[in-house]
Amino acid sequence: MSEPAPKAEAGGAAGHRATGRRRRSVPDLVEGARAGDPRAVGRLISLVEDASPALREVAATLAPYAGQARVVGITGAPGVGKSTCTSALVAAYRRQGLRVGVLAVDPTSPFSGGALLGDRVRMQDHATDPEVFIRSMATRGHLGGLAWATPQAVRVLDAAGCAVILVETVGVGQSEVEVAGLADTTLVLLSPGMGDAVQVAKAGLLEVGDVYVVNKADREGADRVRRDLRNMLALGSWPDGAWRPPIVLSVATTGEGVDAVVEAVDRHHAYGVDTGELARRRVRRARAEVEALALVDLRTRLDRLPRDHRLDAVAARVAEGDLDPYRAADELVGQMLGDQPSKIGDPNGGATAARSR
Repeated sequence: MSEPAPKAEAGGAAGHRATGRRRRSVPDLVEGARAGDPRAVGRLISLVEDASPALREVAATLAPYAGQARVVGITGAPGVGKSTCTSALVAAYRRQGLRVGVLAVDPTSPFSGGALLGDRVRMQDHATDPEVFIRSMATRGHLGGLAWATPQAVRVLDAAGCAVILVETVGVGQSEVEVAGLADTTLVLLSPGMGDAVQVAKAGLLEVGDVYVVNKADREGADRVRRDLRNMLALGSWPDGAWRPPIVLSVATTGEGVDAVVEAVDRHHAYGVDTGELARRRVRRARAEVEALALVDLRTRLDRLPRDHRLDAVAARVAEGDLDPYRAADELVGQMLGDQPSKIGDPNGGATAARSR
């Protein structure tokens, strides 16, 4: 179901009113999420998205429950029907009896910093389904189209027992490739009249797609899009045994071809398990996340440098000729790296700094 709006959370049912939004501990919220409580799921994602001081505790508590869900990224240019396709996929997975999570990454409001498109604007058909969790997240100016907090939000939905998590990206053209680093399987959507397959090549999406979906296939030009895409893929160099991305035609508004998309995703998942590629992809994902957090920490320390008295001290030694500037810089960096790490997740810490960039 859609994560309740803040007012609904504050009021809530009698059982939730007794605990209170502010009084629930992180372990209690995680247990609630694992039991399928949509308020607990929504609150945990809010803690992650807002860079709460509890962020580290949230991450540590969620860690044992990670890695169970299949993460499917959905990307493509604006107007190809990503939201409609996402809704159709939710319906298909629900017919299989699976619990589904949806993270819809939206543009940022310049006034509130929140998502411009609410989760109730999207996917109304699933809003009352207790086995579907839908959350809109703001990009907050992040160029790649994915909110910086998305990896932790995926872990929240994973802990909540979602068998499949669909991550729908904002669709911002050439920067819309980082979903491949987050997803187990990446769907690249195209449609007739939207620049065709040539735009996919220009955007770099040929390198990230595991399954290509030509949506709105009932329109004129769909076969040409498929043909052009097939020709471009044929130009690639494919090692023996490598996954060859299939091209699927669909009409998401009617559900036509959606089962074929699900089948293609299933085949890619099976391939990843059998070859070990899924495990390798998840390690790469974790590596990228750790690297990003480490860079946030380093940037935060550098931001403090102009106020660091040690800079004045080494500068004075350089000015007096006791130290050359290169050795001074090495000495200063060594001292800074020996400092306590910045508390990523603090209101004035690394996550906030990263979000403002």
